[in-house]
Amino acid sequence: MMTATALVLLMTPGLALFYGGMVRSKSVLNMMMMSFASVGLVGVLWVLYGYSMTFGTSVGDAGIVGDPAQFAGLQGLTAGTYLADAETGAEVAVPLVGTIPTLVFVGFQATFAIITVALISGAVADRMKFGSWLVFAGIWVSVIYFPVAHWVFAFDDVTAGAGGWIANDLAAIDFAGGTAVHINAGIAALVLAIVIGKRRGWPREPMRPHNLTLVMLGAGILWFGWFGFNAGSAVGSGAISAFAFLNTIVATAAAMIAWLLVERFRDGHPTSLGAASGVVAGLVAITPACSSVSPLGAIAVGAIASVLCALAVGLKFRFGFDDSLDVVGVHLVGGLAGTLLIGFFATADSAAGVDGLLYGGGVDQLWRQAVGALAVLAYSGIGTAIIAFALKFTIGLRISDEDEATGIDETEHAESGYDFSTLRGGGNLRPAAGASTQSARDHEPATAGQEV
Repeated sequence: MMTATALVLLMTPGLALFYGGMVRSKSVLNMMMMSFASVGLVGVLWVLYGYSMTFGTSVGDAGIVGDPAQFAGLQGLTAGTYLADAETGAEVAVPLVGTIPTLVFVGFQATFAIITVALISGAVADRMKFGSWLVFAGIWVSVIYFPVAHWVFAFDDVTAGAGGWIANDLAAIDFAGGTAVHINAGIAALVLAIVIGKRRGWPREPMRPHNLTLVMLGAGILWFGWFGFNAGSAVGSGAISAFAFLNTIVATAAAMIAWLLVERFRDGHPTSLGAASGVVAGLVAITPACSSVSPLGAIAVGAIASVLCALAVGLKFRFGFDDSLDVVGVHLVGGLAGTLLIGFFATADSAAGVDGLLYGGGVDQLWRQAVGALAVLAYSGIGTAIIAFALKFTIGLRISDEDEATGIDETEHAESGYDFSTLRGGGNLRPAAGASTQSARDHEPATAGQEV
């Protein structure tokens, strides 16, 4: 479980690379900083009160939120005998969740909270004040993520008391976070992108990814880390984690191929960005379903969700919302698809032990999945709108047009992702070895007498 925790934590730097490569070169550091800052901010808040709000005993009978004071500062979770007495053979006694030390479980779940916040940042690339992002992230994780994670992840036997209503009363299946992570972050990204407004020049000006190599590297790291995300959600090594592990492989493989096929028939050529996006779409979709569908079902879930995501990324142009890095098209749509497809492809032969519609189970599980998804959509969407508008009319959300034109890396962080100063000389601007000409153009447009 500590290995799984480290894998999930690695996903956030992987996301930083994935997102960083997709923006223009003048925004790469800010984009990566939004992910890295989530690690620091959410990591601290998780210890102070986040774990308690998520896995503490529910306040009241509705299963809405855990008691924030119960484990504040992780009080009561560190007591115990840590070393057995070699002479007497006394057993080690520490607080446990299942069969693992509670502190390992605390660390594992912290990484989920961290990456959920980081996912949202891709929708507001190039234009959100870094300070406003930190304030938004701190408020959002406290009033949106912690309660929603309590709904979904706080089973009664984990909280040692009354847990969340989706996990225990509704009995919707979300093994590793389709609702709490991806639908939650996806709808928040949509709302925040609408409230903050479009990037300067979008969609008239081309805003191509500046480094597709980083994008593919980030996607590979995400796939690697996602084994901790999904298999680790079994909270132990055994048959259930093996089930989730294999499904994470095959669903993602099918999703990548499906996205490339969509591109081939729609655009005439498969792309590296499409391959990376298909990988992430498959990972998102199988996250809630990895314990409830067969390997063949996992292939179907990955392929169907990927096709839907590949088509959905174009909706921003039709409806006019600037979701910069397709968080809505991949995470919201992929999370919804994976959550709802459980109602069709779940099989009692799986670890979850539930039959879906296609296996003779009727619509019983499908309606439970739909209610859970819609509840998270409504709560996160409305809550995010309130937070975003409050910040917009107080401290402000976005940088000025002038700063956006200059580049958010320089104006917000006084840094540049790539140093081109050594390339100037003799009236020429030539890329260094290994640098793309597109990166050079993005960093500083050529003027008369210069060649790129």
